[in-house]
Amino acid sequence: VAMGIFVLLAGSLSSIFTQALQGQRKTLATQEVLEQTSYVLDYMSRALRMAKKDITGSCTGIGPNYVTYITTNSRVLGGQTFSGPGIKFINSSSVCQEFFLDSASSTLKESQSGAAPVDLISKNIKINSFNIYFVGTHQNDTIQPKVTFFLDIEGKNQSKIKVQTTVSQRNLDIKR
Repeated sequence: VAMGIFVLLAGSLSSIFTQALQGQRKTLATQEVLEQTSYVLDYMSRALRMAKKDITGSCTGIGPNYVTYITTNSRVLGGQTFSGPGIKFINSSSVCQEFFLDSASSTLKESQSGAAPVDLISKNIKINSFNIYFVGTHQNDTIQPKVTFFLDIEGKNQSKIKVQTTVSQRNLDIKR
């Protein structure tokens, strides 16, 4: 009888311990996704907020402050070909900068002046969707430029997050 009670208690305790470990793994995976998402949102928001007008047309062409492209557009950066949705603009240092989703690796990347792109997020994190919407990006409109981007992110242990943010360009978009 004592042995039977011991086996039941040991089985119950090991089951509880296993569930606790699985819960902790999922919590840590979700925390990693949240931390990386927070970094990416802050980094991209700061860069987009400080964007400048492309007066020369060397990055976005004459007229728009931002240019977005869709999944089917492929481009060569640093000698490699990439395809996926993205946004291109002149940053606060007057450099042509772009953020895009590399469809092949499901990774969010950044490139400056057409150089080889760098990852903005860990390889452990998969970007399922990166959508960009904007209003007021042309020099001839009377609307302050705003960019809204949406990310659908998935990490380990089925940790997922969907996040959306809107960024307004800091410098007024008016003709001078």
